[in-house]
Amino acid sequence: MATFPGAGRPEDGPEKRFADDLIGLDPADPEAKAFAEHLDRMERERPGYTVEGYLAGVADFADSANRASGEQRLVAVLVVGLILLGVLISVWFGLGEIISVLFG
Repeated sequence: MATFPGAGRPEDGPEKRFADDLIGLDPADPEAKAFAEHLDRMERERPGYTVEGYLAGVADFADSANRASGEQRLVAVLVVGLILLGVLISVWFGLGEIISVLFG
């Protein structure tokens, strides 16, 4: 199985991957764990032009939208709503063209 730079081993958590960056911090501290998870998200590299890469990007967006609050969450919901509106309009026009070709 090929690994990407910065991917680390799957059995290692972010706390173990970034032990050097977390020197002097309590490993049981929730803020240190959150910082290690942040570093993990920032340094994660995955293939961008594959289905798995796109799905992982969508998962990252959903995770960050769930962590957000206030205006950031509102913007995330607005972005998702606009994407769904674009898909709905495209499907509507596509079905209209198909029906006009078949029955028109």
